[in-house]
Amino acid sequence: MAIHRGLRARQPRAAARSLVLVLGISAGALAAVNGFGANAASPLTLAACWIVVAVLVASAVACRRLAPERLDRSGVFPLLAVTGVLLVAGLNLVTEDPSAGAQAFLAFPVLWAAAHLRRAAVTLVTALAVAANATVLLHLVPVENAVSDALLLGTVLAVVAVMLERAGAVQERLVEALEQQATVDTLTGLVNRRVFDDALAVALTGPAGADGTALLLLDVDSFKQINDQHGHPVGDDALVHLAGIIRRQIRAGDAVLSRLGGDELAVLLPGCTAEVAVARAESVLGTVLSTPLALPDGSLLAMSVSVGVAHARGAAVGMREFYAAADRALYRAKRAGRGRVEVAPA
Repeated sequence: MAIHRGLRARQPRAAARSLVLVLGISAGALAAVNGFGANAASPLTLAACWIVVAVLVASAVACRRLAPERLDRSGVFPLLAVTGVLLVAGLNLVTEDPSAGAQAFLAFPVLWAAAHLRRAAVTLVTALAVAANATVLLHLVPVENAVSDALLLGTVLAVVAVMLERAGAVQERLVEALEQQATVDTLTGLVNRRVFDDALAVALTGPAGADGTALLLLDVDSFKQINDQHGHPVGDDALVHLAGIIRRQIRAGDAVLSRLGGDELAVLLPGCTAEVAVARAESVLGTVLSTPLALPDGSLLAMSVSVGVAHARGAAVGMREFYAAADRALYRAKRAGRGRVEVAPA
């Protein structure tokens, strides 16, 4: 069962690599100080410290070997950050060490979480770290000193966590925007040719369904004339208008809708019979003919489209051949007077 998105990593692979590094550094630093000071004060404290070292090393090995996406889906990342906070606080309590050096280890899980996890997880880990540190200090030092030290460390952790989380959120939005620009046509909001080709390749090379795969190619009739008479902005509006009609007539969950370039749009219908594909093409055409485009001056521009339909079953036909069949049907529709649907021979 996948956990809530707010508790997941922004980039699981980067989070896993960074976590392995943080766990390794923490284990090495703790092992280096286990031979002296509060950590070696008694056999109990020394044993506790080495147990923590072993837990850190085991966690690093697990994160190194397991798939980052699996760790992310199962909630391991926020769980390890919370566990890290509890281990640091528990070790400070067992060793009775309220020093700044001992408290500084709380920065590792908090800063890692803030750099790689989303807001809900960062808030959880940071709040737990502040509360756990305050609890340890109140148990080990006078109240006045405990309150001041807890406030100081809590403020530093909270401020740094907020700054890192916000920076990560901004970066995530930028990455998402770049990914969208790489896959979506900015004018119509339909996917671009590259995404459409990938989807078509999967449809043609995957397991052949009983209904096969249909391809619709649509071209705005007299598009150059629209641009020449009304200007290119109106031409753009015509494409957006057509894209909106296609979305309303053909559910995105059943199809892949794309702008291939210029005024040519395409609809991929996996698991669709030839009869259903023709019916959908006719429905789009009828809606275009009955829904004129409203121009900026309040007048209406009648539009029509020509549609070519091709149908294939499984991998019996290649991508280029499939495109060519639909394209030939499209141009037959144009030569026959436009504003019509033509179907490629089976």
